[in-house]
Amino acid sequence: MPKELKDLTVGVVGAGTMGRGIVQVLAQSGFKVLLHDASGDAVDAAIGFAAGMLDRAASKGKLDRAVADAAKSLMVPAKALAELSPADIVIEAIIEDLDIKRDLVGKLDAVLAGTAIIASNTSSLSITAIAAGTAHPQRVAGLHFFNPVPLMKVAEVIRAVDTDPAVLEILVALVKAFGHAPVVTSDSPGFVVNHAGRGLYTEGLRIVQEGVADTVSIDRILREAAGFRMGPFELLDLTGLDVSFSVMRKIYDEFWQEPRFRPSPLPALQVEAGYFGRKTGRGFYVYEDGAIVRPPEPDAPDLNDYGPSRIWLDRSGVSEAAFFDGLRQSLGETVDADKTPAQDSVCLVAPIGYDATQAALAAGLDPARTLAVDPLLGVTDRLTLMGSPATASACRDSAHALLAGAGYRVTTIKDSPGFVAQRVLATIINIACDIAQQGIASPGDIDLAVTLGLGYPKGPLASGDELGAGTVLQILDRIFARTGDPRYRASLWLRRRAELGLSLLSEEG
Repeated sequence: MPKELKDLTVGVVGAGTMGRGIVQVLAQSGFKVLLHDASGDAVDAAIGFAAGMLDRAASKGKLDRAVADAAKSLMVPAKALAELSPADIVIEAIIEDLDIKRDLVGKLDAVLAGTAIIASNTSSLSITAIAAGTAHPQRVAGLHFFNPVPLMKVAEVIRAVDTDPAVLEILVALVKAFGHAPVVTSDSPGFVVNHAGRGLYTEGLRIVQEGVADTVSIDRILREAAGFRMGPFELLDLTGLDVSFSVMRKIYDEFWQEPRFRPSPLPALQVEAGYFGRKTGRGFYVYEDGAIVRPPEPDAPDLNDYGPSRIWLDRSGVSEAAFFDGLRQSLGETVDADKTPAQDSVCLVAPIGYDATQAALAAGLDPARTLAVDPLLGVTDRLTLMGSPATASACRDSAHALLAGAGYRVTTIKDSPGFVAQRVLATIINIACDIAQQGIASPGDIDLAVTLGLGYPKGPLASGDELGAGTVLQILDRIFARTGDPRYRASLWLRRRAELGLSLLSEEG
């Protein structure tokens, strides 16, 4: 392609939500854009919408007026497919149907020059399968944007089996030209972002399915302790359960029932009932006028109901000593400092990867008055408190009251190896490690894609480094040993780097 990047003409096929967003960012960056759709009215409406968004940005001072006016002049309707013939690159953003997309790229063969690139914005279909519709599969690649395109500053550049490397280079340069971050990935189910996103959703659902905690409690823990902007159930409601559940099943099937991606039956019931989330007014939450209605948090138990109780902090190797050092300072005089717990003391353990039953027995404590608190993220404002089936309810409530009295917000859950945050974070990190192990994307691109595409507080591999690869491995190994569920088997990328003391972001040597 001899032209300079700035001189390229880009065609877009599909005037829906994604197509009009793609047109807007391209024109705003100075590219001439030809927009085609089967409906001519849709083309006019999309260009009008994009022009309106540019005018709005200019009126708010977010975009120079001259840039906005120039961008509007660069958006050109192409009412017939043949009018895309001057395009150097064509991005298709039509319906997610493999046969229809294949048919389109075949028709583009007759319209475009032999050097033109065809890029698909598909979110879930194989680029290699789409490219089978053309006589020139080497010029076909994926270019997956996220909605809303102007705000989601990442795009996946996907190499199919026959994609010419030069095509990827041009698409990467194009993405950079309009201010987005390109993430190069191989043609794999879910690419990077949807693949990496399985951990948060599927593990959250699994925790509910096991009866460990309810949806609201899980969201609170992951929002307030782990730093996510939204928990898995808020996100599922936002994206729409009908869409998200379909993606869950598709990725699970396309990876040949890989246990790490195993869906839960819970969303199926919601979908069958028509409770898709925010767009239907009900999902895992109820919505009024489009706003989420959060159930109020239950009041903490009243310590006056339990007499002069104290908390004894475990000193065995089962518990994280550094966590208890921080907790001890805030608990003050409520800490039982004796070597062995007094008769009126509630015992706390702080295990990694174990459940409360295992931790109490390993520490040699009375399970009836022993509870576990999650130490993984340190002493945060939100603490997770977990009892075993033997824990007396009075002891559980007393511990809750003492922690609340020290200023903590407490979520109580049932017994589970790895609590909530440990399970979810370890699963997210493990899946990202396996994406790196398979060579689907580079470690740096995995973290970039996840932070920009999913809005996580940090990339999963960076998060694993922060927590410690050895700690993440310990969580997974202990959950796997306890449950026997292969969904928790550790990626070799994680295991080897933990053993060698290397960063999870390190490339192969």
